[in-house]
Amino acid sequence: MFSSHDGLCTIGELAEYAGVSVKTVRFYSDGGLLPEATRSAGGHRRYAPEAVERLDLIRSLRGLGLPVADVRRILDKQDAGDAAHVLEAAVAERLRALGSELRALRWREAALQLVRDCPQEERPARLRLVGAVAAPPSTAALVRFWRAWLPARMPAPSVGAFLEAAVPQPPDDPRPEQVLAFARLYAFVTRPCEGSGGDPCQPRAHSTAGARESAVLYAGLATAYDLAGGAMRQGAAPRPGEALDGFVDAYASTYSARDTPGFRRRLAGQLAADPRIDRYWELTAEVIGAPGDHAAPTPGTAHDWLLGALDTDLSATLGEDDAQKALSSTAGAGGRRG
Repeated sequence: MFSSHDGLCTIGELAEYAGVSVKTVRFYSDGGLLPEATRSAGGHRRYAPEAVERLDLIRSLRGLGLPVADVRRILDKQDAGDAAHVLEAAVAERLRALGSELRALRWREAALQLVRDCPQEERPARLRLVGAVAAPPSTAALVRFWRAWLPARMPAPSVGAFLEAAVPQPPDDPRPEQVLAFARLYAFVTRPCEGSGGDPCQPRAHSTAGARESAVLYAGLATAYDLAGGAMRQGAAPRPGEALDGFVDAYASTYSARDTPGFRRRLAGQLAADPRIDRYWELTAEVIGAPGDHAAPTPGTAHDWLLGALDTDLSATLGEDDAQKALSSTAGAGGRRG
């Protein structure tokens, strides 16, 4: 390949043959990626013919964005006759890294559009809002929020199942309004709790729920929310039925109580007084929603639907009680007249 009497070439000849600069060849040689065959009497580097193919491989790997450390591992494995596995792993890792970089770029693009398109007087505040969120965004703050909200002794599998349903995953290719919703959601979960005394930022059921009770409560709620979500997708108004029965039973099991009209009245009063995070669910729906679609049911909106169903059920029960009282009164009066 080379015209010299010993079949070797200088660094300049190798650079010219490969179409790169002498500086590039020297960089890879000094880094140990492109070993020289020998040195001339004057101390100049000499390379064997296979250096051309090795240099082409190095350039190809670097052209795909693989870091020097990965290139070194691939070359070492190639020298040992086993490069396939390490090359596959390096390419897979680079693809993952590129995916993350692309998501970050799309997120930043949507965030910049959001800042550009808002009224000028709102830009500083909006810039601070969206600038507080990393790109691509992490859901770690949302997870921390829920771990503080959920019962302290709740089993890990139950926590994991709930987090999967409650923590929205940021879209890979977001619209500006989704970036805004996620930034507001991030601000919501990272602000201090506004309550005072005891643990006012949690529902009252959490203060009495041990490990078993919390697992039963949230497993029952998950089933009830799923059933309510199906009814919501069909446009059904809140109403008594299987979803409401499962919802009430989840709380009754937590308190070792029976599902009676009296328990339902007490439960409705307690849930009405519990702290609410409606804003979280509103923003979640905006993050995961698609243009023109009805808001997808979330655990929060399903909870509200079930509360509405409970109120409807209690109103019907009170109506029946009033009717029974009226009948009893009429029957009593008729007996006295007789």
